[in-house]
Amino acid sequence: MSASVSSLIKLLQSETPHRLDAAQQLLEMGSEAVPAAVALVEACDGDQETRDIASAALEDLGPPEDDAVGALTKILSRPTLDAPYWAATLLGRLESVAAPAVKQLIVAAQGHAHAAVRQRSVWALGKIGPPAAPALESLQLLTTDHDPRLASLARDAVASIRQEH
Repeated sequence: MSASVSSLIKLLQSETPHRLDAAQQLLEMGSEAVPAAVALVEACDGDQETRDIASAALEDLGPPEDDAVGALTKILSRPTLDAPYWAATLLGRLESVAAPAVKQLIVAAQGHAHAAVRQRSVWALGKIGPPAAPALESLQLLTTDHDPRLASLARDAVASIRQEH
């Protein structure tokens, strides 16, 4: 019998050897692990093995619960790669529900230390769509960035926000 999602979240957030097992059980739960989305994102800043399993669980998880926006927004400002990347990804999956995160996504898109986080933040702004209109000026500047992927994602995000598709 598998543990409950809430007990697995507690184990995942602990520094015990059971952390890895909790991540594995959440991976195996599939969409039933949605309540653990934020804990899985935070686990992406852990040891390599836990990070790999948490990332695998997040790959197919779909959007998190709507009330995860605040926690995911805070994670965006971390200087690490994996947790902010996954925070931006899940915010993008929430689409317009993630509108409260637009300001922090702009900050991450403009200046996060990792290119993948900048790119994913731009992608998320595009997924949010018209509610991300405050990002248009920043995104317009990023359409000419030296990173061709970032520039392409910025062009797509501008078009999505302006509903030009």
